[in-house]
Amino acid sequence: MSGAVFPWRSANRFELLIDGPSFFPQMLVDIARAEHQVDLELYLVEAGACAEVLVQALAQAAERGVRVRCLFDDYGSLAFALRLRKRLTDAGVELRFYNRLEWRRWMGNLYRDHRKLLLVDQGIAVVGGTGVTDEFWTPGQDSADWHEVMVQIDGPLVLDWQALFDRQWLANDDRRAWKPATHFGLPHLPKVPPTGSGLGRVAYADARQHRDILHSLIRALSSGHRRIWLATPYFLPTWGVRRALRRAAGRGVDVRLLLTGPRTDHPSVRYAGHRYYPRLLRSGVQIFEYQPCFLHLKMVLVDDWVSIGSCNFDHWNLRFNLEANLEALDPALTLAVAGSFERDFAQSQAVSLEAWKSRPLWRRVKQRVWGWIDRLVVNLLNRRG
Repeated sequence: MSGAVFPWRSANRFELLIDGPSFFPQMLVDIARAEHQVDLELYLVEAGACAEVLVQALAQAAERGVRVRCLFDDYGSLAFALRLRKRLTDAGVELRFYNRLEWRRWMGNLYRDHRKLLLVDQGIAVVGGTGVTDEFWTPGQDSADWHEVMVQIDGPLVLDWQALFDRQWLANDDRRAWKPATHFGLPHLPKVPPTGSGLGRVAYADARQHRDILHSLIRALSSGHRRIWLATPYFLPTWGVRRALRRAAGRGVDVRLLLTGPRTDHPSVRYAGHRYYPRLLRSGVQIFEYQPCFLHLKMVLVDDWVSIGSCNFDHWNLRFNLEANLEALDPALTLAVAGSFERDFAQSQAVSLEAWKSRPLWRRVKQRVWGWIDRLVVNLLNRRG
């Protein structure tokens, strides 16, 4: 594991914000109150009502003298209209794009910045899994088409999020992630404190250079005693994650997966992930498929340990993407996350092994085809790497 590792920080405050109508207005308030600096790092940015409001807030901040820096993924922002880009730059916003698409790069174009992060005056951070599209939030509406969560943070931990952004900003000409100086951070993954309040750390992935985010998750899954609840929209977990889930269920831990149901933006990925269901179900893992809308959040609760952010913990994301999650130990945040999970489980359809075996033929065919394609791609990438 190369790269620096962030330590645990104490005396932080966390607020869980559920769905766009909750977190976007708060993010706009934070930007409106900015006095010195606003930094925004995003993957998915598309023209629409949501983008219009955010661009206006960023432009107004820049026009009143605030330094505004936006780092957007080039592929994820293909639908971010030129007029919106010009509105930002004309107002004085510094706008950069990660890994510009070029046909000569071939496989290099697969490396993407998947992080989602807002920083204000080095005192507030908002992190999670949102993009800037009307699916997450349409101004004036109280509901959203995509179910997502963000966490607002204030306290010493914000400076670590600032360091993560700053170094990627400076290293943006490189398709890969920043390489911190040897004196930065810790050489090894820190131990999780046994208990505490206001504790948090930054966990991240830098494509194939650094994966403390994955090592930390597997360690948490392997040490869970009471519950392991994991939500992800794209269920293509690594072998290590699958093994840790099965072993936890085998030792009596309440293991539940909250996955996307039929409402998804990538049906093929959903079908490919179904190939993991039988073995997990036989080992005692409970699987719930969310029904009301597309479940896009990435959230894990292991006993009282929480992880929320951009990472889907799948083999594709961890191979090619820049990712970042908040890890926290805080009773109030744990209670809020557990409540969110419980409400989502109640609105989900449980998948039983009996029902799985009796699924229709057309579904079996789709799952077999897309599962085979996913396995083939992974094997080819492993040989190449």
